[in-house]
Amino acid sequence: MLYRKMPNSETPLSVLGYGCMRLPTTAAGAIDKPKAKAQLRYAIDHGLNYLDTAYIYHMGASERFLGEHVLTDGYREKVQIATKLPCMLITKKEQIQKYFDKQLERLYTDRIDFYLLHALNGSLWARMKALGIVEFMNEIRKNGQISHMGFSFHGPLDEFKAICDDYPWDFTQVQYNLLDEHFQAGAEGIDYAAGKGMGVVIMEPLRGGILVGKLPKTVQEIWEKATIQRSPADWALRWIWNNPNVTVVLSGMNEDAHILENLNTASTSAPDSLTPQELAIIDEVKAEYGNLLQVGCTGGRYCMPCPIGINIPAAFHALNSLSLFGNVMALYDYAVETGFNQNPAWTNQCIGCGACEKACPQHIEIRKEFVKVRRQLENPIIKGLVAIIRLFWTGTQRVQKKLQK
Repeated sequence: MLYRKMPNSETPLSVLGYGCMRLPTTAAGAIDKPKAKAQLRYAIDHGLNYLDTAYIYHMGASERFLGEHVLTDGYREKVQIATKLPCMLITKKEQIQKYFDKQLERLYTDRIDFYLLHALNGSLWARMKALGIVEFMNEIRKNGQISHMGFSFHGPLDEFKAICDDYPWDFTQVQYNLLDEHFQAGAEGIDYAAGKGMGVVIMEPLRGGILVGKLPKTVQEIWEKATIQRSPADWALRWIWNNPNVTVVLSGMNEDAHILENLNTASTSAPDSLTPQELAIIDEVKAEYGNLLQVGCTGGRYCMPCPIGINIPAAFHALNSLSLFGNVMALYDYAVETGFNQNPAWTNQCIGCGACEKACPQHIEIRKEFVKVRRQLENPIIKGLVAIIRLFWTGTQRVQKKLQK
């Protein structure tokens, strides 16, 4: 494992961080605790020392899972904990302390190593300042309850720079990957933050999984032209670590094979190590993805739940899969996702409330993109398949209830 330090800190951080938003889950949707514990501890035992979570991850269960199941038996001393204050939920000053205290309780700790304000943009930062967040941050830094203060960001570049200038932050967390080099803060924002002496943590390095797995034929052909053959994940992570201003790259790992591969890549990815020929191959891939992708959704589920039951991430994932791979299985997957939804709904039932768009970190015009979903996915065959799935599902539930009596 390679390590880097933030400009303002002597703490060595593993270049690979563990994102705890997409931990393995059971069929019921809860964290698969034995599997997730084994995976996290394996990564820690092999040099990873940065765990990233948040108050809202896994519907509020991520922090407590870490505190109760991962950070015991001496593992707390082996890692740096990063978690985030849920600014989007805060409307009163007293709630700030309440949420922070709850996070310490969930994590079974008296300090948080890397603390972030979650998903800031210009307007949310202004609201939090009005609620006294600056005084609060100064206090928890002074009394040692946190070691490093930062913010994660979802918004335009000018707002990012303004926030960087408005407080003596230790670090920031931004979205950055092969497809999002100039999205939101982007490369310019990373350089700007580093120029101010801030560390930089990267989220969504694989664009919600779009950059790995089964690739579009044209993308695969480009990768195969490289002299050194690597997996798509290896290429994508190595490209980010090539930037010397990046401190840590977060990966939401939930499969053993992915952990092994990412640990291996993290042991050989030094700054400025990609050759001009390799960078040229990557540029070709970026251009091809730009031609194929329909919606810039990363599957973070900030838009959920929809008040009428539309499974927005599933719709956009299927739309992109259909575009990237030309695979009719995308239609089937969408039908299954919709059919097993508690209250399934189609995009033409959208009531236009706009709550999803306000919550989306990517600022996707969701209601506008629904037009593509209706045109390409929601045909009579798919709707009929969903109806069959619902009949099967409700019938199975009735049988299970009878057997339990």
